[in-house]
Amino acid sequence: MSVVTITKENFASEVLQSSKPVLLDFWATWCGPCRMLSPIVDQVAEERPDVKVGKVNVDEQPELAGQFGVMSIPTLLVFKDGKLVNQSVGSRPKAGVLALLDV
Repeated sequence: MSVVTITKENFASEVLQSSKPVLLDFWATWCGPCRMLSPIVDQVAEERPDVKVGKVNVDEQPELAGQFGVMSIPTLLVFKDGKLVNQSVGSRPKAGVLALLDV
């Protein structure tokens, strides 16, 4: 499954109303660790069709970043049934990203 670009306009429909768990990657183009994490997030999107994967550019969507208290990037958030169930700050290996989904 491809990665969905999440904006404040589609957040409710893509994340809160999703029937699947959602992994959100908060990132920015100027962030080195974000660029390291991005291909891992893309791999998870391809390998886990049971999970919706979205990316939020914090420079373009400051309201969403503020809504979830994202102070450092990359930040990963996991939602299930419209509720935030797990989160992580900083780059991590693929196993670490997959572990976030096991809640």
